[in-house]
Amino acid sequence: MEYADGDYEMGEVDEDMYFAGRMMGDSESDEDDEDEYEILDNKITDTSAAEARRGKDIQGIPWERLSISREKYRQTRLEQYKNYENIPQSGEGSVKECKPTRKGGAYYEFRQNTRSVKSTILHFQLRNLVWSTSKHDVYLMTHYVIMHWSSLTSKKTEVLNVSGHVAPREKHPGSLLEGFTQTQVSTLADLDRPGVSFCTRTTYEDNAITNAIEIYNSPSGAIHFTASNNDCGVRDFDMERFQLVKHFSYPWPVNHTSLSPDGKLIIIVGDNPDGMLVDSQTGKTVMPLHGHLDFSFASAWHPDGNLFATGNQDKTCRVWDARNLSKSVAVLKGNLGAIRSIRFTSDGQFMAMAEPADFVHIYDVKNGYEKEQEIDFFGEISGVSFSPDTESLFIGVWDRTYGSLLQYNRCRNYSYLDCLM
Repeated sequence: MEYADGDYEMGEVDEDMYFAGRMMGDSESDEDDEDEYEILDNKITDTSAAEARRGKDIQGIPWERLSISREKYRQTRLEQYKNYENIPQSGEGSVKECKPTRKGGAYYEFRQNTRSVKSTILHFQLRNLVWSTSKHDVYLMTHYVIMHWSSLTSKKTEVLNVSGHVAPREKHPGSLLEGFTQTQVSTLADLDRPGVSFCTRTTYEDNAITNAIEIYNSPSGAIHFTASNNDCGVRDFDMERFQLVKHFSYPWPVNHTSLSPDGKLIIIVGDNPDGMLVDSQTGKTVMPLHGHLDFSFASAWHPDGNLFATGNQDKTCRVWDARNLSKSVAVLKGNLGAIRSIRFTSDGQFMAMAEPADFVHIYDVKNGYEKEQEIDFFGEISGVSFSPDTESLFIGVWDRTYGSLLQYNRCRNYSYLDCLM
């Protein structure tokens, strides 16, 4: 975590305030954090959209009480944040190609800061722990627990707790009667009934963590998921029959995969500057992706099935057209570090890319990525997710003091529609 640690003093405030003497962006994990987060639930309240419009910081940071201004701290953060690189100076080598954008477009506006949702301890390279199923419902990982948050009721509900020993409740051919450690094993939960429905290893290598999981519907209608793994494998599982269907192997650890909307192609990115587009049935390479200068950790398809994007530790997101892969359609640059999470809206109008901390960028896809809205806050980013109807954007923020779930609602041309959201 030392490479991604934003370990900068915020300055001390009144001693009777909980966050006196704490550090913003301190990424040090602590097994005793549970008690601290319970205190946070009671001590710090949410920040509403109305309060934000009146000038209150969206994260509730009391800048007027600190010995440093927000502007000065932002500048310090930009100068001192350490971006993790596997290939030295990769972030500086990609600057010339980057597409210039005009900042300031307000596509999504701040709605609510759900302070009462605890943050999870992050692996510094993996940032896909937030998923929205509607504009009012979002799921996120928090300390071995999958939580549901409702913005309508402002309540959180524990969906699944996988701390400690977990074993299958039902026996199936090929299942293992054993527990698992952290992310090395995939678990499948049925939300209509509590507990774990099935548990199995995705790899037998001790240090091969599961880097990403993508859930999708097969052409037959069955629910599948694809696991990307550090053992250089990509595995496809049938979630209804609890069976391994496909297993593809590559020359380097796979960090992320994305299946095309028509189910024919898969984006493969990992511990190699070059990614690849492969056939989903055979796993064979259709076309390599040349352009990035470091290892990649994020990918996503545009709903039209032609465009897709990849995020890299060279601080860029590259947009590609599957019909012509000789050159990237656009190269978009971050501020602090690697692009670790990418999402398109279901209507294809916007794309969000998240850095490891502090910044989420929203681009106008239909206008060639020329306009950008930059969301600026403080803290490591655990994930971003648009709601299926595109009306909400959720951002998970990991910070020992200001950990939160930020909610933004889509701006519309008519104010009366905005009032209904």
